[in-house]
Amino acid sequence: MRFLRRLFPGQEQKVMKPGVPAGQRVYAVGDIHGRADLLDGMRQSIAEDLEEFPINAPAIVFLGDYVDRGPDSRVVLDRLTASPFPARIVPLRGNHEAMLLQFLNNPETLTTWRHNGGLETLYSYGLDVREVRLGRGYEEAAYELRKLIPAAHLEFLRATPLSFTSGDYFFCHAGVRPEIDLTEQTEEDLLWIREEFTASERDFGKVVIHGHTPVSEPEIHHNRINIDTGAYISNRLTCLVLEDDRQRFLTPSWPPGKARPKALPSVCKRI
Repeated sequence: MRFLRRLFPGQEQKVMKPGVPAGQRVYAVGDIHGRADLLDGMRQSIAEDLEEFPINAPAIVFLGDYVDRGPDSRVVLDRLTASPFPARIVPLRGNHEAMLLQFLNNPETLTTWRHNGGLETLYSYGLDVREVRLGRGYEEAAYELRKLIPAAHLEFLRATPLSFTSGDYFFCHAGVRPEIDLTEQTEEDLLWIREEFTASERDFGKVVIHGHTPVSEPEIHHNRINIDTGAYISNRLTCLVLEDDRQRFLTPSWPPGKARPKALPSVCKRI
């Protein structure tokens, strides 16, 4: 890691902050989980931030989990595939995108996915989920979803990378296995790891920016920063802004005069 160095023998170590390359700015956005309304608000906040603080090379890194749990998974993917954003986007894969893709290839995986927000995603594409909610009709549901999901959504999901690097930061959905080099991480760990990563005090080689494990406030540690603030239930989508060696946050407030979304229809809400 470049931000800890010794100047001369016998002198104190000088701690330097992690940073991104000069002239770049990264907006890292936490787990969206079907909250198209919050994504729209974040898009507006980033646009306003860029207007106030222009820069030549901005990028928006989404940390995955665009689908499930919230009511508008399809609309979120509509936004991401149309890319109406004020900067280049880097949409990483989350474990929930992996579950969606697995279901299309192997309908029996709905046994697990339906307990992790998958029914909300199916419902957002117009499927009748009454049978699968009872553990039946998985093949039929997969067949219907293959017909209903836009080709652009599938192309987008299949192309999502597992990680991204900028300067002293490594971006992924869930985290990394502490004893493994960043270049050797497995897809399983990048999408699913939790306690082994979050409990570690090790230097990972870069500061890991991640989501996957919901927290009430962004967590800033010397080796990782967690920005999953549970948007689908907290109404709070968090964005970490990185520029040079500075860190700041964007958390759009609820749009004035706009009613909060109602609970999901009864066919889905008791999951």
